[in-house]
Amino acid sequence: MSGLPADRLSSSPPFTHVGVDIFGPWIVTARRTRGGHAQSKRWAAMFTCLSTRAVHIEVLETMTTASFINSLRRFTAIRGPIKTLRSDRGTNFIGACKELNIDTQDPDLQIHLHNSKCTWIFNPPHSSHMGGAWERMIGIARRILDALLLKPSTTHLTHEVLTTLMAEVTAIMNSRPLVPVSSDPEAPAVLTPSMLLTQKADILPAPEGDFDVNNLSIKHWKRVQSLADTFWRRWRQEYLATLQPRKKWRTDRRNLQVGDVVLLKDSQATRSEWPTGLIVKTVPSQDNRIRKVEVRVVKKGTPKVYLRPISEVILLFPKDNL
Repeated sequence: MSGLPADRLSSSPPFTHVGVDIFGPWIVTARRTRGGHAQSKRWAAMFTCLSTRAVHIEVLETMTTASFINSLRRFTAIRGPIKTLRSDRGTNFIGACKELNIDTQDPDLQIHLHNSKCTWIFNPPHSSHMGGAWERMIGIARRILDALLLKPSTTHLTHEVLTTLMAEVTAIMNSRPLVPVSSDPEAPAVLTPSMLLTQKADILPAPEGDFDVNNLSIKHWKRVQSLADTFWRRWRQEYLATLQPRKKWRTDRRNLQVGDVVLLKDSQATRSEWPTGLIVKTVPSQDNRIRKVEVRVVKKGTPKVYLRPISEVILLFPKDNL
Protein backbone atom coordinates (compact mmCIF):
# COMPACT_ATOMS: atom_id res chain seq x y z
CA MET A 1 0.00 0.00 0.00
CA SER A 2 1.35 3.37 -1.00
CA GLY A 3 1.54 6.46 1.18
CA LEU A 4 -1.41 8.79 1.50
CA PRO A 5 -1.64 11.82 -0.83
CA ALA A 6 -0.39 15.09 0.62
CA ASP A 7 -3.87 16.65 0.64
CA ARG A 8 -5.10 13.83 2.90
CA LEU A 9 -2.52 14.80 5.51
CA SER A 10 -2.83 18.56 5.13
CA SER A 11 -3.53 20.73 8.16
CA SER A 12 -5.42 23.21 5.98
CA PRO A 13 -8.86 24.53 6.99
CA PRO A 14 -11.82 22.17 6.46
CA PHE A 15 -12.95 21.58 2.88
CA THR A 16 -9.72 22.83 1.36
CA HIS A 17 -9.19 19.45 -0.32
CA VAL A 18 -12.44 17.78 -1.29
CA GLY A 19 -13.70 14.56 -2.84
CA VAL A 20 -16.97 14.74 -4.76
CA ASP A 21 -19.46 12.20 -6.00
CA ILE A 22 -23.02 12.34 -7.34
CA PHE A 23 -25.85 9.97 -6.44
CA GLY A 24 -29.56 9.65 -7.07
CA PRO A 25 -31.97 10.29 -8.73
CA TRP A 26 -35.18 10.44 -6.72
CA ILE A 27 -38.66 11.51 -7.75
CA VAL A 28 -40.10 14.63 -6.11
CA THR A 29 -43.36 16.49 -6.56
CA ALA A 30 -42.46 19.74 -8.27
CA ARG A 31 -45.91 21.40 -8.54
CA ARG A 32 -49.62 20.69 -8.53
CA THR A 33 -51.52 20.46 -11.81
CA ARG A 34 -55.15 19.92 -12.73
CA GLY A 35 -54.47 16.31 -13.48
CA GLY A 36 -52.55 15.68 -10.28
CA HIS A 37 -48.91 16.19 -9.32
CA ALA A 38 -46.11 17.02 -11.73
CA GLN A 39 -43.03 15.01 -10.86
CA SER A 40 -39.38 15.56 -11.60
CA LYS A 41 -36.01 14.07 -10.69
CA ARG A 42 -33.48 15.29 -8.18
CA TRP A 43 -29.86 14.26 -7.61
CA ALA A 44 -27.39 15.08 -4.87
CA ALA A 45 -23.71 15.96 -4.86
CA MET A 46 -21.75 14.94 -1.78
CA PHE A 47 -18.56 16.86 -0.99
CA THR A 48 -16.24 15.15 1.51
CA CYS A 49 -13.40 16.93 3.26
CA LEU A 50 -10.29 14.76 2.87
CA SER A 51 -8.73 15.87 6.15
CA THR A 52 -11.63 16.27 8.63
CA ARG A 53 -13.88 13.68 6.90
CA ALA A 54 -16.82 16.08 7.14
CA VAL A 55 -19.47 15.94 4.41
CA HIS A 56 -21.64 18.52 2.67
CA ILE A 57 -24.62 17.61 0.46
CA GLU A 58 -26.13 19.83 -2.25
CA VAL A 59 -29.29 18.97 -4.19
CA LEU A 60 -29.11 19.16 -8.00
CA GLU A 61 -32.30 20.22 -9.74
CA THR A 62 -31.73 20.28 -13.50
CA MET A 63 -29.84 18.12 -15.98
CA THR A 64 -27.19 20.66 -16.94
CA THR A 65 -23.61 21.50 -16.17
CA ALA A 66 -24.87 24.88 -14.97
CA SER A 67 -26.81 23.15 -12.20
CA PHE A 68 -23.64 21.45 -10.98
CA ILE A 69 -21.77 24.77 -11.17
CA ASN A 70 -24.52 26.34 -9.05
CA SER A 71 -24.23 23.54 -6.47
CA LEU A 72 -20.45 23.97 -6.45
CA ARG A 73 -20.93 27.72 -6.02
CA ARG A 74 -23.36 27.21 -3.12
CA PHE A 75 -20.90 24.82 -1.52
CA THR A 76 -17.95 27.23 -1.76
CA ALA A 77 -20.12 30.15 -0.62
CA ILE A 78 -20.81 28.27 2.63
CA ARG A 79 -17.57 26.32 3.16
CA GLY A 80 -15.08 28.66 1.51
CA PRO A 81 -12.77 28.18 -1.49
CA ILE A 82 -11.25 24.80 -2.23
CA LYS A 83 -7.86 24.01 -3.74
CA THR A 84 -8.29 20.41 -4.84
CA LEU A 85 -11.39 18.63 -6.08
CA ARG A 86 -11.05 14.86 -6.49
CA SER A 87 -13.41 12.36 -8.07
CA ASP A 88 -13.20 8.90 -9.55
CA ARG A 89 -14.02 7.55 -12.98
CA GLY A 90 -16.34 4.86 -11.68
CA THR A 91 -19.65 4.01 -13.29
CA ASN A 92 -21.61 5.88 -10.61
CA PHE A 93 -19.94 9.25 -11.15
CA ILE A 94 -19.49 8.98 -14.92
CA GLY A 95 -23.04 7.67 -15.33
CA ALA A 96 -24.44 10.50 -13.24
CA CYS A 97 -22.45 13.04 -15.24
CA LYS A 98 -23.85 11.64 -18.48
CA GLU A 99 -27.40 11.67 -17.14
CA LEU A 100 -26.97 15.20 -15.85
CA ASN A 101 -25.22 16.27 -19.04
CA ILE A 102 -22.27 17.43 -16.95
CA ASP A 103 -19.22 17.92 -19.13
CA THR A 104 -16.10 18.17 -17.00
CA GLN A 105 -14.38 19.82 -19.97
CA ASP A 106 -17.14 22.42 -20.36
CA PRO A 107 -15.55 25.89 -20.86
CA ASP A 108 -17.85 27.48 -18.28
CA LEU A 109 -16.86 24.88 -15.69
CA GLN A 110 -13.18 25.22 -16.54
CA ILE A 111 -13.39 29.00 -16.25
CA HIS A 112 -15.17 28.68 -12.89
CA LEU A 113 -12.49 26.30 -11.57
CA HIS A 114 -9.72 28.51 -12.94
CA ASN A 115 -11.15 31.64 -11.34
CA SER A 116 -11.56 29.75 -8.07
CA LYS A 117 -7.95 28.50 -8.30
CA CYS A 118 -9.25 24.97 -7.94
CA THR A 119 -7.72 21.86 -9.52
CA TRP A 120 -10.02 18.95 -10.43
CA ILE A 121 -8.16 15.63 -10.25
CA PHE A 122 -9.62 12.39 -11.58
CA ASN A 123 -8.47 9.05 -10.23
CA PRO A 124 -7.39 6.47 -12.82
CA PRO A 125 -10.07 4.09 -14.13
CA HIS A 126 -10.77 0.93 -12.10
CA SER A 127 -9.16 2.42 -9.00
CA SER A 128 -12.10 3.22 -6.76
CA HIS A 129 -9.97 2.28 -3.73
CA MET A 130 -8.05 5.52 -4.26
CA GLY A 131 -11.23 7.39 -3.36
CA GLY A 132 -11.97 5.39 -0.24
CA ALA A 133 -12.11 8.54 1.88
CA TRP A 134 -15.34 9.64 0.20
CA GLU A 135 -16.54 6.44 -1.47
CA ARG A 136 -17.17 4.86 1.92
CA MET A 137 -19.36 7.75 3.03
CA ILE A 138 -21.40 8.00 -0.12
CA GLY A 139 -21.78 4.23 -0.45
CA ILE A 140 -23.59 3.86 2.87
CA ALA A 141 -25.58 7.09 2.47
CA ARG A 142 -26.69 6.14 -1.05
CA ARG A 143 -27.80 2.69 0.02
CA ILE A 144 -29.90 3.99 2.92
CA LEU A 145 -31.39 6.95 1.03
CA ASP A 146 -32.34 4.79 -1.94
CA ALA A 147 -34.08 2.36 0.39
CA LEU A 148 -35.94 5.26 2.02
CA LEU A 149 -36.83 7.46 -0.93
CA LEU A 150 -37.81 4.73 -3.37
CA LYS A 151 -40.63 3.51 -1.13
CA PRO A 152 -44.22 4.20 -2.26
CA SER A 153 -44.84 6.12 0.98
CA THR A 154 -42.35 8.81 -0.08
CA THR A 155 -43.67 9.40 -3.60
CA HIS A 156 -45.11 12.80 -2.58
CA LEU A 157 -41.73 14.12 -1.53
CA THR A 158 -41.26 17.79 -2.36
CA HIS A 159 -38.07 19.64 -3.21
CA GLU A 160 -38.16 21.46 0.12
CA VAL A 161 -38.61 18.23 2.07
CA LEU A 162 -35.75 16.59 0.16
CA THR A 163 -33.45 19.58 0.76
CA THR A 164 -34.24 19.58 4.48
CA LEU A 165 -33.72 15.82 4.66
CA MET A 166 -30.27 16.18 3.08
CA ALA A 167 -29.40 18.77 5.72
CA GLU A 168 -30.48 16.32 8.45
CA VAL A 169 -28.47 13.53 6.80
CA THR A 170 -25.43 15.83 6.69
CA ALA A 171 -25.80 16.54 10.41
CA ILE A 172 -26.05 12.82 11.21
CA MET A 173 -22.97 11.94 9.17
CA ASN A 174 -20.94 14.81 10.62
CA SER A 175 -21.80 13.74 14.17
CA ARG A 176 -20.12 10.35 13.73
CA PRO A 177 -17.07 9.62 15.93
CA LEU A 178 -13.70 9.83 14.21
CA VAL A 179 -11.62 8.21 16.95
CA PRO A 180 -12.32 5.69 19.71
CA VAL A 181 -13.60 6.95 23.05
CA SER A 182 -10.69 8.12 25.16
CA SER A 183 -10.12 6.71 28.64
CA ASP A 184 -8.45 9.96 29.65
CA PRO A 185 -10.74 11.77 32.15
CA GLU A 186 -9.35 15.07 30.88
CA ALA A 187 -10.66 14.38 27.37
CA PRO A 188 -13.92 12.45 27.66
CA ALA A 189 -15.49 13.90 24.48
CA VAL A 190 -15.41 12.01 21.20
CA LEU A 191 -13.96 13.97 18.28
CA THR A 192 -16.44 14.37 15.41
CA PRO A 193 -16.34 16.25 12.07
CA SER A 194 -19.05 18.58 13.40
CA MET A 195 -16.78 19.63 16.27
CA LEU A 196 -14.05 20.53 13.79
CA LEU A 197 -16.48 22.53 11.64
CA THR A 198 -18.46 24.39 14.31
CA GLN A 199 -15.98 24.38 17.21
CA LYS A 200 -18.90 23.28 19.39
CA ALA A 201 -19.03 20.10 21.44
CA ASP A 202 -22.82 20.11 21.79
CA ILE A 203 -25.04 18.70 19.07
CA LEU A 204 -28.47 19.90 17.96
CA PRO A 205 -31.06 17.59 19.58
CA ALA A 206 -33.75 16.00 17.46
CA PRO A 207 -37.33 17.25 17.90
CA GLU A 208 -39.32 15.34 20.49
CA GLY A 209 -42.18 13.15 19.35
CA ASP A 210 -42.98 9.94 17.52
CA PHE A 211 -42.84 10.41 13.74
CA ASP A 212 -44.39 7.68 11.62
CA VAL A 213 -43.08 7.56 8.07
CA ASN A 214 -46.14 5.62 6.90
CA ASN A 215 -48.52 8.41 7.88
CA LEU A 216 -48.88 10.49 4.69
CA SER A 217 -51.15 13.04 6.36
CA ILE A 218 -48.46 14.41 8.66
CA LYS A 219 -46.97 17.81 7.99
CA HIS A 220 -43.92 18.13 5.79
CA TRP A 221 -41.56 19.00 8.62
CA LYS A 222 -42.68 15.92 10.55
CA ARG A 223 -42.17 13.77 7.47
CA VAL A 224 -38.60 15.05 7.27
CA GLN A 225 -38.00 14.10 10.92
CA SER A 226 -39.49 10.67 10.31
CA LEU A 227 -37.16 10.06 7.36
CA ALA A 228 -34.21 11.41 9.36
CA ASP A 229 -35.01 9.04 12.24
CA THR A 230 -35.14 6.10 9.85
CA PHE A 231 -31.85 7.17 8.29
CA TRP A 232 -30.26 7.42 11.74
CA ARG A 233 -31.36 3.93 12.75
CA ARG A 234 -29.95 2.36 9.61
CA TRP A 235 -26.80 4.53 9.73
CA ARG A 236 -26.14 3.38 13.28
CA GLN A 237 -26.60 -0.28 12.34
CA GLU A 238 -24.65 -0.24 9.08
CA TYR A 239 -21.89 2.31 9.72
CA LEU A 240 -21.04 2.25 13.41
CA ALA A 241 -20.19 -1.45 13.20
CA THR A 242 -17.40 -0.59 10.75
CA LEU A 243 -15.63 1.55 13.37
CA GLN A 244 -14.37 -1.57 15.12
CA PRO A 245 -12.78 -3.69 12.40
CA ARG A 246 -10.83 -6.77 13.33
CA LYS A 247 -7.31 -5.64 12.55
CA LYS A 248 -5.58 -8.64 14.12
CA TRP A 249 -5.82 -12.38 13.87
CA ARG A 250 -7.98 -12.38 10.73
CA THR A 251 -6.42 -15.64 9.51
CA ASP A 252 -8.09 -18.82 10.69
CA ARG A 253 -5.84 -21.18 12.59
CA ARG A 254 -6.05 -24.35 14.61
CA ASN A 255 -7.60 -24.23 18.06
CA LEU A 256 -5.35 -25.08 20.98
CA GLN A 257 -6.17 -28.49 22.46
CA VAL A 258 -5.69 -30.31 25.73
CA GLY A 259 -2.28 -31.97 25.65
CA ASP A 260 -0.51 -29.32 23.56
CA VAL A 261 2.88 -28.18 24.81
CA VAL A 262 3.14 -24.39 24.84
CA LEU A 263 5.59 -21.67 25.79
CA LEU A 264 4.31 -18.99 28.18
CA LYS A 265 5.04 -15.32 27.60
CA ASP A 266 6.34 -14.25 31.00
CA SER A 267 7.75 -10.74 31.36
CA GLN A 268 9.30 -11.71 34.71
CA ALA A 269 11.18 -14.71 33.36
CA THR A 270 14.92 -14.52 34.00
CA ARG A 271 17.61 -14.91 31.38
CA SER A 272 17.74 -18.35 29.70
CA GLU A 273 14.46 -19.33 31.39
CA TRP A 274 11.79 -20.79 29.09
CA PRO A 275 8.56 -21.46 30.98
CA THR A 276 6.95 -24.31 29.07
CA GLY A 277 3.75 -26.04 30.10
CA LEU A 278 1.01 -28.47 29.15
CA ILE A 279 -2.53 -27.40 28.37
CA VAL A 280 -4.87 -29.20 30.76
CA LYS A 281 -8.13 -27.36 29.94
CA THR A 282 -9.54 -25.20 27.16
CA VAL A 283 -12.27 -22.57 27.60
CA PRO A 284 -14.32 -22.13 24.40
CA SER A 285 -16.01 -18.84 23.55
CA GLN A 286 -19.56 -18.48 22.28
CA ASP A 287 -18.38 -19.09 18.71
CA ASN A 288 -16.57 -22.29 19.80
CA ARG A 289 -13.16 -20.69 19.31
CA ILE A 290 -10.58 -21.32 22.02
CA ARG A 291 -9.32 -18.02 23.43
CA LYS A 292 -8.44 -19.05 27.01
CA VAL A 293 -6.58 -22.10 28.27
CA GLU A 294 -5.34 -23.52 31.57
CA VAL A 295 -1.65 -24.40 31.46
CA ARG A 296 0.16 -26.62 33.95
CA VAL A 297 3.71 -25.49 34.62
CA VAL A 298 6.28 -27.08 36.90
CA LYS A 299 8.31 -24.51 38.84
CA LYS A 300 11.04 -25.67 41.21
CA GLY A 301 9.47 -29.12 41.37
CA THR A 302 6.00 -27.79 42.20
CA PRO A 303 3.22 -28.05 39.55
CA LYS A 304 1.05 -24.95 39.13
CA VAL A 305 -1.90 -24.23 36.86
CA TYR A 306 -2.32 -20.82 35.21
CA LEU A 307 -5.26 -19.44 33.23
CA ARG A 308 -3.93 -17.58 30.18
CA PRO A 309 -5.34 -16.07 26.97
CA ILE A 310 -4.05 -17.69 23.81
CA SER A 311 -2.25 -14.45 22.93
CA GLU A 312 0.06 -15.11 25.88
CA VAL A 313 1.05 -18.64 24.88
CA ILE A 314 3.00 -19.98 21.92
CA LEU A 315 2.32 -23.44 20.55
CA LEU A 316 5.50 -25.53 20.54
CA PHE A 317 4.40 -29.13 20.04
CA PRO A 318 0.84 -30.12 19.12
CA LYS A 319 -0.34 -33.20 20.93
CA ASP A 320 -0.69 -35.00 17.58
CA ASN A 321 3.08 -34.73 17.05
CA LEU A 322 4.08 -35.94 20.50
